[in-house]
Amino acid sequence: MITSLYTAISGLSASGTSLSVISDNIANMNTIGYKASRVAFGDVLSQTLTGIAGSSQVGRGVLVSGVSPLFTQGSFETTESVLDLAVDGDGMFIVNDGNASYYTRAGQFSISKEGYIINPDGLVLQGYLADESGNITGTVGSLNIANVQSVAKVTSTADIALNLDSTSEIQTVAFTLDGNGDTVNDDPTNYNFSSTITVYDSQGGAHQVTLYFEKTAANSWTVHYVHADPANPNLLIEAGTQALTFDVNGALINDNMGAGISFNFGTSVTSPQAIQFNYGTGTGETPPGTGLDGTTQFATDFAVLSLNQNGYTAGSLKNMQISADGVITGIFTNGQTRAIGQIALAKFIAPDMLTKLGRNLFAESYDSGQPIVGAASTSGLGRVLSNTLELSNVDLAEQFVKMISAQRGFQANSRIITTTDELMQELVNLKR
Repeated sequence: MITSLYTAISGLSASGTSLSVISDNIANMNTIGYKASRVAFGDVLSQTLTGIAGSSQVGRGVLVSGVSPLFTQGSFETTESVLDLAVDGDGMFIVNDGNASYYTRAGQFSISKEGYIINPDGLVLQGYLADESGNITGTVGSLNIANVQSVAKVTSTADIALNLDSTSEIQTVAFTLDGNGDTVNDDPTNYNFSSTITVYDSQGGAHQVTLYFEKTAANSWTVHYVHADPANPNLLIEAGTQALTFDVNGALINDNMGAGISFNFGTSVTSPQAIQFNYGTGTGETPPGTGLDGTTQFATDFAVLSLNQNGYTAGSLKNMQISADGVITGIFTNGQTRAIGQIALAKFIAPDMLTKLGRNLFAESYDSGQPIVGAASTSGLGRVLSNTLELSNVDLAEQFVKMISAQRGFQANSRIITTTDELMQELVNLKR
């Protein structure tokens, strides 16, 4: 009879533990990335009784075999921050405190004053680093955007598409610059049309180059490239010329691009700077083109169709975008974009055996196995969702049902104690 008391006590203890787990789940129902836990019960080793009818086994109560997290997918919430991240799959974010790595499903990240991407506890998000050209490397480290910038790129080519009016008059006087240093009087004379394009030197400095088109024969034009003298901004200088020839149908035969035009933008930058001006693929070039994919000579008004060049100035990071495969793309003030890193994810063979550390963190254990680290959308890790947070996977209705069941179990075990006490009292009363 005495054993029934201890059996009931084990039931009270197990029910109390179950209520503790349930209350923890309910308390964290609004915790981002929280994974609900459940209790596993097991019966205590039975006692064997031997009698006339043979041997029989009597249970000695209940024990808590373990408490394990449930890594089911939580629902998603859309947010305004690009650094609010969620994993749609089995992967976990990797964060580091400078000494060790931890794992979490909570994706509320922000930027620290040092430029690191951190969680609310200051742990740094880990990922694959990128080089200055935007190539993702195989090195996993702390993601930092403090020193990320888009370096300047020197202009080396320019693509120009326009129409030169074939009815224009042939210039009989040579193209000239008066060269007296007067901004007004330095304007060139004896040309038909002009257009301006911005090019960049080796330090990203912008320079205005004006293209003056001079008709020299029936189907021939000369382009004069003019810009300000770096030593005297009020003085215009001519960098060079380029000849354009057309056929009787207005198609470009050859733009005679050659090695390009050499510009002198000053002693502090690369000089001379060669820029190739491409006016299209002419019919007389190798390999030949249609002569109609760029500049043409038709009997219509002069029109600039497009002016493009491959240089740009330096730029600082203005914004970020994060793709489903975890690539962080920087958007810079100079209009350029490039990859600045890629978020790394980890998964475990036995995630329910991870060690819970609190603060939404898990640590690797012997029973969980080693982490499988990779990029998002690979190896079954799942995809990364930006502007999204994963909510707790706690099912409130299910927790209430379990709470009622645990409460009734506690009451029933309490009743066993009181009943056993009454029986023992009756046994004592037999002596009277």
